[in-house]
Amino acid sequence: MRRENCATRNHIEVWHGRVLPNAPERVSFRAVLRGSMLPLLVWAGVACCAYFVYGPTGAVALGGLLTLSFTVGFGLRRRAEHSVRCSVYGAVGGVLAKSMAGF
Repeated sequence: MRRENCATRNHIEVWHGRVLPNAPERVSFRAVLRGSMLPLLVWAGVACCAYFVYGPTGAVALGGLLTLSFTVGFGLRRRAEHSVRCSVYGAVGGVLAKSMAGF
């Protein structure tokens, strides 16, 4: 299909031409964490509440659960032959995003 025959495709390219870069760009780890601030704050609050209610054992158990989830996500991405960088970013973002599904 020629470009001028597809009005929607032209509209999308014109609309995003001002926002999206022309080529793929690297995403910094800071940007991944900035996009995940709400889940980080929520889990920090949950860990604080667990610490006050159950003592340090509750907070350590919660941290262990998140660490286990991160490790499993990292392993699954590595098994799918992603790069180490992509696996770390995806595991951090994925764990934080999926953990908020219950809230």
